[in-house]
Amino acid sequence: MLSTSDRAPGLLLGDGVQVPPVAQLGGNVVIHAGTVLGHDVRVQDGAVVGKPLALGPHSTAAMPDRPPLTQLGDGATICAGAVVVAGAAIGAGSVIGDQAHVRERAVIGQRSVIGRGSAVDNDVTVGDRVRVQTGCYLTAWSVIEDDVFVAPGVTLTNDDTMGRHGPDHALRGATLRRACRVGGGVVLTPGVEVGEEAFVAAGAVVTADVPPRAVVMGVPGRVVREVADGDLLERWR
Repeated sequence: MLSTSDRAPGLLLGDGVQVPPVAQLGGNVVIHAGTVLGHDVRVQDGAVVGKPLALGPHSTAAMPDRPPLTQLGDGATICAGAVVVAGAAIGAGSVIGDQAHVRERAVIGQRSVIGRGSAVDNDVTVGDRVRVQTGCYLTAWSVIEDDVFVAPGVTLTNDDTMGRHGPDHALRGATLRRACRVGGGVVLTPGVEVGEEAFVAAGAVVTADVPPRAVVMGVPGRVVREVADGDLLERWR
């Protein structure tokens, strides 16, 4: 059940939602029941937080037994038009960009950014200080460790049968290890792991695991050299 609030123009709040005194709310925001807002959160115009889960008739995602909590950590920002589905958790200081979409049971760490129009699927784990740029797709059951950089238009995939599988078939998301960098337009096939501090060049199609510190280019991606010492994250902190 949603009810109007005079806290902001067009604001709709679900039963039991408590808005902290210092929260910044834009116009026409919807915050559903079961949402917990941290201190100093910002929810911009037209954003929806705690949206009830809706699944298609052939979806393999699981419906919860009970309404799940949606959590926005202290200082988190949900930008204009973004949607955070019930059961997602957004860490302190993180930003969900304009028109981005974060699904159920996704966890976004602290001080991370999900870019404009990017989609974080169900059961994805994103670490701290991760930067996901515009128009990316992080497929279900992927793991993105701390300090990873994901350039615009990157696509992670998890189903090498493209939907033609039985109920016991396990989908396999990608794993992006700490401080790796994935260039613009890269495609990662199901189950691929990109090693710590690896660098995947723009436009590559990655069909096999990438070793730590490897530089990968091409279609299919191949190792061409190693990331230099001077390009490691510690050099740029």
